Amino acid sequence: MPIKQELLSILCCPATKVPVEMLPEEKLQKINALILQKKVRYQDKSLVDARLSEGLITKDGKTIYRIDESIPIMLIDKGIAADCL
Repeated sequence: MPIKQELLSILCCPATKVPVEMLPEEKLQKINALILQKKVRYQDKSLVDARLSEGLITKDGKTIYRIDESIPIMLIDKGIAADCL
């Protein structure tokens, strides 16, 4: 189930306070391919070991946050640097 627009409009990166938007499908596919190759790490340096079904990206394009079961995981340590794309 997609995130409601009301919630999306108030979410922002917990570290930088930059607003977020839904991760576009093409970027979702790219990051999932990199996750399968074990080339993606969270900010805490742990390996991202599960593909993303949905994601959020900061509007400045720097950080990705996963969405699990329609719940945004907005933890600083669980952000993913978008420069891997």
